[in-house]
Amino acid sequence: DVQGKGPEAAVVIGLARPWLRLLAREGYGVADVLDRLNQLLLDDATETADAAARALVTAGDPGLVDPEASQTRFLSLLYGELVPFDGGVRCTLASAGHPLPLLLGPDGDVRAVAEPQTLLGVIEDAEYVSETFELRPGDTLLSVTDGVTERRSGPVMFDDGDGLASALAGCAGLNAELIAERIRRLVHEFGQGAPEDDLALLVLQAE
Repeated sequence: DVQGKGPEAAVVIGLARPWLRLLAREGYGVADVLDRLNQLLLDDATETADAAARALVTAGDPGLVDPEASQTRFLSLLYGELVPFDGGVRCTLASAGHPLPLLLGPDGDVRAVAEPQTLLGVIEDAEYVSETFELRPGDTLLSVTDGVTERRSGPVMFDDGDGLASALAGCAGLNAELIAERIRRLVHEFGQGAPEDDLALLVLQAE
């Protein structure tokens, strides 16, 4: 999820996606991928986004971009690997400024399965860490964007007081599709009007 919107944010995404695929194909571990992507963003993304923004101004679209403003863009990312084994799936995840993924057990217990870490493109030489756990039949892994956790009802956000974890705990026994639909509905009902930010949910279950 890129901080900001518009052409500059699109440029950062356009750089990050192929870099991410290349690093994964080269066999880097989860934490190493974030380390290297962070450095690539610091080295190239700001300069490229700034050039794209100024090109738009030169082309006659000054309303899209403030040429005097900083074009720095930060990226939040949840990245991981899934490796099937006899009895489930081994998951290795790392979160860079992203809402933490939640693991729902068959008994309704919910816990975060990654540590909070800084956004990509912010700190030079940041060192990221990953967490490994097992997803077994009956478990559910939920990952969301901040459009879910930061959905507002007045001054209150949906995830205040572990609201997302509480919502997920009430989904024990449901399949992935029903969990996604229930969380989506609860988020929409939480605030007035349409959500201002994109809502993305990923629900994984081992079979």
